[in-house]
Amino acid sequence: MSRYRFIAVEKAHHSVVRLCRVVGVAKSAFYAWQTHQLSARARVDQQLDTDIKEIYDASRCTYGAPRIHAELRNRGKRVARKRVARLMRTAGLAGRTPRRFRRTTIPDPSSQAQDLVQRQFDPTEPNQLWLSDITYIRTWEGWLYLAVILDAYSRKVVGWGLADHMRTELVTAALQMALNSRQPASGLVCHSDRGSQYTSAAYRDLLDQHGLRHSVGQPGTCWDNAVAESFFATLKKELIYLQVWPTRQSARTAIFTFIEGWYNRFRLHSTLNYASPHLYEEDYYRLSAAA
Repeated sequence: MSRYRFIAVEKAHHSVVRLCRVVGVAKSAFYAWQTHQLSARARVDQQLDTDIKEIYDASRCTYGAPRIHAELRNRGKRVARKRVARLMRTAGLAGRTPRRFRRTTIPDPSSQAQDLVQRQFDPTEPNQLWLSDITYIRTWEGWLYLAVILDAYSRKVVGWGLADHMRTELVTAALQMALNSRQPASGLVCHSDRGSQYTSAAYRDLLDQHGLRHSVGQPGTCWDNAVAESFFATLKKELIYLQVWPTRQSARTAIFTFIEGWYNRFRLHSTLNYASPHLYEEDYYRLSAAA
């Protein structure tokens, strides 16, 4: 039993002053303990605990200290990142970490397309460089395959397709969605790996019809398409690996909600100075209009 609790129990029989003298604590300290008064720092920590838990839950329990710190800063709360990390450890909260990379597409060694990007994933405006890739999702019904198109400027998913196969129609569906939603000018570079889907005649024809330039990385080199690989790592650690998927439809619905309802609009991206893809593009167009 603590000294304070001993005083609380015995004060019905003895004076508080005498009890405090006996156990060697200040009377003011006992009354502070009794009324649960906290120091100013402890009160701030209590509020930060609430804010951190709210942000963590809103992130689908995936954010680590860097993103939670960034979101607190966006809310006007100035606090050290180490303090956020300490409070998260105390509360037992931890961000999700990616699993080991595995390749899905099969390179086409006969492709004559060139690498126009050379790992320079930093265009100066939207619709200069798009990045595409395919990944897989395990369901109880079998594999589900996802192809995406990301705008390298904002990391926004501008087109995507889902199917139970990896034929060319999967990647052309993703590209067509991006073309319909963005209406890019000719000259845009569309970059991918050398998978046979991306070197097919149907895919190249669709690029040519819209004046897009075809670019592919080197065979077996995931770093040549690192931005798309990074998106898939995020998708899997923050959604796919958190549960099992009984049906392809359940995975489809969850992926749609993740991309359109969370990733594009709200998820903070470290490469974008902890802005969401949607906000990052909005800022670009707002500043362009002002100029």
